[in-house]
Amino acid sequence: MKVAVVGYPNVGKSSLVNRLAQSREAVVHERPGVTRDRKELATEWNGRRLTLIDTGGVDLGDRDELSRSIQEQARAALADAQAALFVVDARAGLRPGDEEMADLLRRARIPTIVAANKCDTVKDLPLAAEFHALGLGEPVPVSAAQGLGTGDLLDRLVAAVPEGEEPEEDEDLVRLALIGRPNVGKSSLVNRILGVERVIVSEVAGTTRDAIDLPFEYQSHPPRKLILVDTAGLRRQAKVGDSVEYYTALRSRRAAERADVALVVCDATDGVTAQDLRIAELAMQSGCATALVLNKWDLTGGDDFDLDHERARVAQKLRLRPRVLTASALTGRHVQRLLVEAIALADRTSGRIPTPQLNRFLSEIQEIRQPPAKQNHRLKLIYMTQTGERPPRFSIQVNSRTRVTRDYAYFIENRLRERYRMEGIPLVIDFVERKERRGERGGRVRRAG
Repeated sequence: MKVAVVGYPNVGKSSLVNRLAQSREAVVHERPGVTRDRKELATEWNGRRLTLIDTGGVDLGDRDELSRSIQEQARAALADAQAALFVVDARAGLRPGDEEMADLLRRARIPTIVAANKCDTVKDLPLAAEFHALGLGEPVPVSAAQGLGTGDLLDRLVAAVPEGEEPEEDEDLVRLALIGRPNVGKSSLVNRILGVERVIVSEVAGTTRDAIDLPFEYQSHPPRKLILVDTAGLRRQAKVGDSVEYYTALRSRRAAERADVALVVCDATDGVTAQDLRIAELAMQSGCATALVLNKWDLTGGDDFDLDHERARVAQKLRLRPRVLTASALTGRHVQRLLVEAIALADRTSGRIPTPQLNRFLSEIQEIRQPPAKQNHRLKLIYMTQTGERPPRFSIQVNSRTRVTRDYAYFIENRLRERYRMEGIPLVIDFVERKERRGERGGRVRRAG
């Protein structure tokens, strides 16, 4: 169950989230507006799991760029939640913006609990009564500082969404993030995929300020559910001239972190730029399967563009060797193929390779290239199995870890990608000494499967 925690700046939202989650992860500061991006913290109450979404302080009357960005984050949190926790300052009393926020919550059409914070003593409890005027039910007096009333508040939250009414996560659901530099055509590509004008398209770079989740069903056989995440454009750090662009870039990074697959959209007329490579590296470091898309392919003339050169450069520069695809949001060329590739990447990231296949692979690569030797003792690759997925993780038993060279480890990794089509997928290979039976340091890795 997800709960969006919203309210006026500096009412103690992050302090209350930390108290409810028994954590210190949410940033707390006496200066208002420290929390600008939303952060999720997990907790449990009476056997129910709760995810508290801490958001930036919302002042709906403030029209500067950063404030609008924070407001959009709060709206996005509400769209993703099954309940809302509206935190108010009991000592400050009703503020002009509270009623406007209450109206926004009513339009969100999810259960809302009002938490009157800063009721630190019994004498402060009557202060909560003033917030009945918001029309959101009986306020709960609480103290984030002292912990008073937090049990009652959690009881109300759990009761707001009965068990069985929470949406179940579809195991086959694919979260697909479109990331890239500003004005490379990400939003146009999203609109082409969806078949409708769902997101704003403009020639002005940076029109998309936030990450927008768009559910979509791809009519494959069988049909697959996807969530398309259209993100704000990423810029080089030197060009992030103000805090708005900084947080825009931060949200794009987080979009990659919560996605299964990222398509790094590039402008085909520019080729794959150094910044495109950095963005692809960023996505793969977050554990996201990645491919690069040369959009605006219709503007290149096709035959005049050296696609093989671009693919060779990407393979040389990026260790995970993501595929380079071509598409045109304008004409629709190869757009469906992008979805097929994204779904295949997600499936390979979560799939398992049978152990007998892996051990045949292990024998073959040793025949292709003999393992290295040190001081007349040769490395032996004894046994291989997959121990995890998302990202795929493999364990190779060897006679000596010290004989595993970086070069040979990369050779195995690259061959594994080629054999099982794992280009652009982060994977982990653990080399484990078989002779670790007497409890030597770096103990044996348990086999999976």
